[in-house]
Amino acid sequence: MLENSIGHPPVLLAQNLCRSFGSTTALNRVNLEISLGESLAIMGPSGSGKSTLLHALAGIELPDSGSLMLNLPGQQPVDIQELGDKARTKLRRQSFGFVFQSGLLIPELTAEENVAMALMINGTPRAAAIAQAGQALVALGLAGMEQRRIGQLSGGQMQRVAIARAQVTGAMVVFADEPTGALDSATGTEVLETLLECTVGQGKSLVIVTHDPSVAAQCDRVVKLHDGQLISDSRRGTSAMGGDVR
Repeated sequence: MLENSIGHPPVLLAQNLCRSFGSTTALNRVNLEISLGESLAIMGPSGSGKSTLLHALAGIELPDSGSLMLNLPGQQPVDIQELGDKARTKLRRQSFGFVFQSGLLIPELTAEENVAMALMINGTPRAAAIAQAGQALVALGLAGMEQRRIGQLSGGQMQRVAIARAQVTGAMVVFADEPTGALDSATGTEVLETLLECTVGQGKSLVIVTHDPSVAAQCDRVVKLHDGQLISDSRRGTSAMGGDVR
């Protein structure tokens, strides 16, 4: 397996990913490496393939061709493309976390129950799951709100619940699709800081789709798509395609 610049295999290695919807090309031979412990922003105009790429990387939607290798610490590398539906679903439950623009929380459940659900789906007994969920919410500044239903929370609080749900299972890679898009700028900044602290701050990887340059600027790396092609890949403090800023 290829290794990155610090000598470790990338946690995700995508090679020649292609995806089309009818006559529309969503991904055109995309190659991308994601290291453990880095934050990566995916940018581009509407229809450029951002969400399709995120869904492919997360094993939600298989590309038409190409390969995607997952290399988690202490585990054998996995070719996500070769997994069946049940195996990919299990992989997403155990190894990946997700935060979406609308949160996709269950309104009938409390904040604590929403977070605990991620654990219970993986087989954790309810009492233990509730206890861990409560701890996760307290760690994210939501002490005293564990029993509130989703409709009783602010937008920023709901996203913190979503972040707690994404990381409570110990997922090493978290995918976020416009997680601050529905928030005002101040709340969005707070949510992004929380998301970064819970992922790269703990040695995990964060892959985030965003239209917001200020969000992308907080990430270690920014890749840009246009018409399904990856047209630039830059790290913080460098120019596009990784050259030093002069």
